[in-house]
Order: sequence, then C-alpha cells, then structure tokens
Amino acid sequence: MSPSEPLPSAAPSEPAAAEPAAAPPLPVWPLPPAAGPEPAPQVAAQAPAAAPPVPADLELTPRFKQAPLWYRLARRLEEYARLARLDTPIGIWLLLWPVLWALWIAGQGRPAPRVLIVFVAGVAVMRSAGCIINDLADRNIDPAVKRTRERPLAARRVSPIEALAVFALLIAAALWLVTRLDPLTVELSVVGALLTITYPFVKRFFALPQLYLGISFGGWGVPMAFAAERGSLPRIAWMLFMAAVIWAVIYDTMYAMVDRDDDIRIGVRSTALLFADMDRVIIAILQALMLWALVLVGRNLKFGHWYEAGLAAAGLCFIYQQWLIRRRDPAACLAAFRNNNFVGLAIFAGIVLEYIYAARAPH
Repeated sequence: MSPSEPLPSAAPSEPAAAEPAAAPPLPVWPLPPAAGPEPAPQVAAQAPAAAPPVPADLELTPRFKQAPLWYRLARRLEEYARLARLDTPIGIWLLLWPVLWALWIAGQGRPAPRVLIVFVAGVAVMRSAGCIINDLADRNIDPAVKRTRERPLAARRVSPIEALAVFALLIAAALWLVTRLDPLTVELSVVGALLTITYPFVKRFFALPQLYLGISFGGWGVPMAFAAERGSLPRIAWMLFMAAVIWAVIYDTMYAMVDRDDDIRIGVRSTALLFADMDRVIIAILQALMLWALVLVGRNLKFGHWYEAGLAAAGLCFIYQQWLIRRRDPAACLAAFRNNNFVGLAIFAGIVLEYIYAARAPH
C-alpha cells in the first residue's frame, strides 16, 4: 500500500449534512417604488374654444322682464294722484263747505249751475295744486315726520321736476276755469293764487301758519263766490269769510296736534306749539267765535229755525271734538280734525233747508 493512499476507516463515515440555503438579502432603505401599472400617457391640455362673436345688432335678453307699458303708466298716475292728495278727499270737503255756504247765500238758495260747477272743480284743483307746492317746499322735512314720510316727494317716488309739471297743469286748469267767470272774480282769484303759492314759505317764519292757511285756502273762496254770483262784495260776504277763516284755524290746529312731537324736534312752527298747554281752551274759544259769527250771519239774513238747527248740530260736533282731544292723543286729534267735515255739512244743510222752506212759506 503506498503511503499516498488513504487509510481505510475502521467504520463507514456518516454522510455530511446538507448546508442550509442562503437567505435573501435585507432591503436597503429607502425602499424602491413598488412596481405598478404603467401610468397613462399624459394628454396635453387644450385651451377652451373661443365663444362665437355676438352680432352687434343682437340685443341681449334683460335679466328681468320689464313690466308692460300700461302697468308702468298706471303706477305713475297713481303716484301723481297721491301727490295731489286725491286719496284723502277730506281736505277738498273742508275747503268746499264754506264755498257752498257762500254760493247758496249769494244765490239766495239757487246758485247758477255754471258758477256752481266752476267753483266745485276749482276748489278740487286748487287744493291739489296747493298740496303739491307745499310738498315741494317740505320735501326735505317730510321724511322726518312719521305722518308724511310716505308722501311721493318725501319718499322720492316722484321727482321735483315731475311735481312741478303736475302743478303747472293744475294751475293751467284753474286758470281756464276761472276765466269762465266775471272780471271781478278773476281779479280775486289772482290774489287767492298768490296766497296759495306763498303759504309754504310764509309758515317758515310766521308763528300762526294756520291763520295764513285759513285766509288763503279756507276762506278766500267765500268773497270769490259772492263776486261770481252778485258781482259785488257785501258786508255779509266778509262776515262769512271771517267765520271760514276761524274754522280753518280750528281744524288745522287739531291737525297740527297730530305732529306736535315731530314739529318740536325739527323746529316747524304751528299754532299747536304756540298755544302749548292752552290749546284746548283756545280751540274752544275759537269754536264759540265761529258759531257766533254764523249767528250774526243768520240774523242779518233773517234766517229761522232750520239754520239754527244746523248751527246747533255743528255745536254738538265741536263738543265731541273737545272730548276727542282731551288727552292730546295723535290718533284722537286726527279723528277730531276729520269730524269737522260734519260741521261743514250741518251748516250747509241748515242753509239749504232754510231756503227750501222759506220759499214755501206763505207771504
């Protein structure tokens, strides 16, 4: 046996154990991105297509549909009617009653139909014209007064130019009406028109604006009525004029009592402020003076019981008005102001009945 040959082992050797498989290597931080679906190919953004040009003659549709023309005209006419106070006819009645008294007395119970129509229409027209010029002068004051802040000029629903146009139209109508009468009445109407136009400005400094109102609005129609019926101005015309002026001071003072707090705050003059806490007493004195002036008118005309009954009814209305204004509540003062419509009606009814039954009495 050569020495290079291995020696045989005494026992057979066990087979060598198999070596374990090598573990996969640990990932190294940061982890590589996980394989995913291939990203969609990006498409280049396209600019929005330009809108087609609008033809120059194509009118775009308005956002809101415009009201029909007839509706818009109706709304303007409604505002003009409110501007002229046609929605509150109590003022027309209070100015009309003394004119009717004068027409019936001057015409001895049968006023000329043409004269009657002209005066009724003229009173309505001039009252509206006077309200417009008054609101024009007070358009920056009325918004501060609760009762007047919703008037068309104060609420800026009617412009001053529009108001002047309506005023000019009413003055033109009044001028046309009065030219249907005699020259003396036309001359008196010029004075009345000046009084009416100046009233809103006189009340700025005159402490008795209700007196000026009584002369211009409340009473001036009385001498005009006598001039139109008789062509002259007898003493009885001025007695009736004084009664009408006193009456206007009475009811317009009640009207001013409604706005007393606002007038104090903004500095507006009125008899309600001038009379202060003596307002009810002074109103009562004026009521007595008015009735006494009408009694003197009746005595001069030798009126009888029908006329006296009308004055008695008016006196009862005055008593009721005193009860209404006892606490100076604005709503009650306004009701007392409106109650004067029945005063004028009662006196007119007495005059009419006096002439009706005097004509039937045996001579």
